[in-house]
Amino acid sequence: QVQLVVPMAVVFGPGSVPGDLPRPLPFRDVQEMEISVNLRTSVTSRYEMRYRSTTSQEEAALAAATAREADAALYPLQDTTLGSLTMYVVPETSSLLPQGIDVYVGKHRSALVRAGGSLAALQARLREVAQVMSFTASSIAAALSERVPDGQLSPDARRNLKSSLGYEITFSLLNPDPKSHTVDWDIEGAVNRFVKPVLDKLSLVANFSVDSQILYYAVLGVTPRYDKESSSFLLSAHSLPHVINPVEARLGSSAASLYPVLNFLLYVPERSHSPLYIQDKDGAPVSTNAFHSPRWGGIMVYNVEGPASPQASLPLHVDVDMARVMEVFLAQLRLLFGLSWEEVPPEFLLESPGNEGLADWELDHLLWAHTVENIATVSTTLTSLAQLLDKIGNIVIKDDVASEVYRAVASVQSAVTELSLGHLLAAFQASKEAVTSSERAFFDPSLLHLLYFPDDQKFAIYIPLFLPMAVPILLSLAKIVRETRLRKKEPTKMD
Repeated sequence: QVQLVVPMAVVFGPGSVPGDLPRPLPFRDVQEMEISVNLRTSVTSRYEMRYRSTTSQEEAALAAATAREADAALYPLQDTTLGSLTMYVVPETSSLLPQGIDVYVGKHRSALVRAGGSLAALQARLREVAQVMSFTASSIAAALSERVPDGQLSPDARRNLKSSLGYEITFSLLNPDPKSHTVDWDIEGAVNRFVKPVLDKLSLVANFSVDSQILYYAVLGVTPRYDKESSSFLLSAHSLPHVINPVEARLGSSAASLYPVLNFLLYVPERSHSPLYIQDKDGAPVSTNAFHSPRWGGIMVYNVEGPASPQASLPLHVDVDMARVMEVFLAQLRLLFGLSWEEVPPEFLLESPGNEGLADWELDHLLWAHTVENIATVSTTLTSLAQLLDKIGNIVIKDDVASEVYRAVASVQSAVTELSLGHLLAAFQASKEAVTSSERAFFDPSLLHLLYFPDDQKFAIYIPLFLPMAVPILLSLAKIVRETRLRKKEPTKMD
């Protein structure tokens, strides 16, 4: 049984304290909610709230002109521990929040919340904000998707990447018509400028490696439809799944990879199929001219303007606008990790994370989900190993395998304990160690050859060797037995 504890500080600004507080500030309160996964498994979420008034420094910060300035001024004053949240309650008449907006979620681990009149209304709003900034029932169900019955899982729950110790990101430029186009892209500069800040922040979650390649004569494998009205070629939504397999055969990046590979493809259409546009299910053009495939990556079509005159010499030189391309690829990367803002209520205003690519609370959101998923993975791995050892009676368990199992059990117990104390980072690191140890134990080479060498295979191997030798021995034994019996039957001669 896993208990997820979120430490929360609820700070009341001047004029925002509800009139029905049960006791004077400061005081503590606890709210619990049970997230049911299946008939046997449930996760308890526990919000430990500390109610208090603002300090003089926080009052000065809340007097800023805009919510963004207030968030920046409050950041040095708040608890920045991973998994913790700080909610600043402002009066209903406050000008910090725009009209129609009740909650402003900043780039760090704090939010500005408009007072809701009564304490019960405020607590309901605070719980909603806390779920957005930490974990929801759907994000926990997505993390434990292997254990959730199929009918109870939303279609989007299986779209996110599975938790892994590492990921490999491959950027590929596909130029199917090098005779017509010479394409230059500054991929190294773009990765350093746009991708590296995001991966630096995600380095807590996993290890990342980035590589790039240019593939020539690599076509999509689907013939686009020509549209006379727009004088362009169109790829409809139902044909997009058929694009990936022919392209993936050319990528060659996932064959020798230990970790999941995320593919981001920039496709420059051949001259005979330009310009090429992607349509959505309703037949409308996609604004980004790109699409993504869950747990795989994304493809962006980059159209090139035709030559100004028919006599222009080929190939045309093309410089790719990497800022426009990376904006799309980073949005797809967020979708792959499940960091979309689609579930956020309309009265919430979320601050853009800027160059960092994801806010501090979004990093916590990932850590909560991956910690729970790692604990479930270790449980499944060790259960499978135990069942396997029960089936194979003559298997030998070496000391190093046993020590890895003990280490995995100790680490997963430590992760559960740290979660119940509200220590997210320590819990996540313990869960990673548990996954590493359980995988080492399960895939230990000393167990593998016994897995594929059961008793029936022993008979199949040894019978052809021993049967030719056994036949003359058995015949000789039979002859000896027969002669012994005959000798006993013969009457003994008496002198």
